[in-house]
Amino acid sequence: MMNQKQIAITASGLTMRFGSLVAVDDVDLEIEKGSIYGFLGPNGSGKSTTIRMLCGLLTPSSGSSTVMGMDTKKESESLKQKIGYMTQRFSLYEDLSVKENLQFISEIYAVPGKERKHRVVELLDSFKLADRAKQRSGTLSGGQKQRLALAAATLHKPEILFLDEPTSAVDPQNRRDFWEKLFELAEQGTTILVSTHYMDEAARCHRLAILDEGVKVADGSPRQLGESISSHVVEIEADDPNNARLCLMGSEEISSITQLGIKLRVMIPKTISDPVQLVTNSLVAANIQAKTEQVFPDLEDIFVSVTQQRRQEQGS
Repeated sequence: MMNQKQIAITASGLTMRFGSLVAVDDVDLEIEKGSIYGFLGPNGSGKSTTIRMLCGLLTPSSGSSTVMGMDTKKESESLKQKIGYMTQRFSLYEDLSVKENLQFISEIYAVPGKERKHRVVELLDSFKLADRAKQRSGTLSGGQKQRLALAAATLHKPEILFLDEPTSAVDPQNRRDFWEKLFELAEQGTTILVSTHYMDEAARCHRLAILDEGVKVADGSPRQLGESISSHVVEIEADDPNNARLCLMGSEEISSITQLGIKLRVMIPKTISDPVQLVTNSLVAANIQAKTEQVFPDLEDIFVSVTQQRRQEQGS
C-alpha cells in the first residue's frame, strides 16, 4: 500500500496588498512534509512577503494558510514557537559571542534547562563553530554567520524551517556546505521552505514555485517544469557566436537567445515541429559553421519562458 503524502504547508488565495500595490496575488500552495520547497524569483516578486505571511508575521489581506495544521492568522503566536525562521540579513546579537547567542535563543524558545547546555554544544559541533564559541558574532565571516544563524533557527528542533534568501552574502563553497546541511535536515523529517534568486540553488529543491510580480507562474519539480514549458531549447556551439546570435535575432520564430561563452541557448515555441532544423537552416543560409542540438531546459530557460508567457497573456 502506497504511503499517503503528508502536507506540511497549505495556502489558498493568499494575497497581500500595501495600499495600491499587490505584493502577493492569489497564491495557492501545497508543500509536502520533509521536502525542500523553493521560491524562485527576482527582488520584488513576493518571496519574502509570502514567507512572512506563512510565518504569522504578516496578516494577509485575503486568503488563508496553514502550517502544520495551524491557522497562520488565528494561531500565529503559537506557530512562532514551533517554526524556525532565518532572514537574509544576519539578525543575531553581534556583541554576544557565538555560544552566548545560542544560549539566549535556547531561553527564548524555552528549551528545558537540562537540555540547553547539551543542545548548544551539539549545535556548535554540528555547524563547525566549536572553535569560534567565544568569538563575538559580529566578527565572524559571512559563511560563519550563516552557519550560526541556521544553528539558531534549528535550536528548538522545529518541524518547519523558513529561510529567506539565506545564502545571498556567502561564497560558493559556503553555499554548497549550507545546502548539504539542508538536505541532512530534510532527511531527518524537517520541511524547508527557502527563497532564492540563484538558479543553481532552485535546481536543488524537490519542488519550487516561480514567482513574478507577486504571481505564482509555475509550480512543480525542476523536471516537471522543464517538461511543461511552451518552448524548445536548442544549444548552438559556433566559432563566431556573436555573428550567429546576430543572424538568429532576425528570426520571428525565435523567442529568446542567450549567449554563454562560445555557446548560444535559443528558445523556440513548441508550435515549431523541428526547432533544430529551423536554426540550422538559418545558420547555413548565412554561411555560419555551428553544431546544434536540442537540450532539456534548465531553470533559467524555464524562468524566461513562463515569465514571457505571462507578459504575452497580459498584453493580449
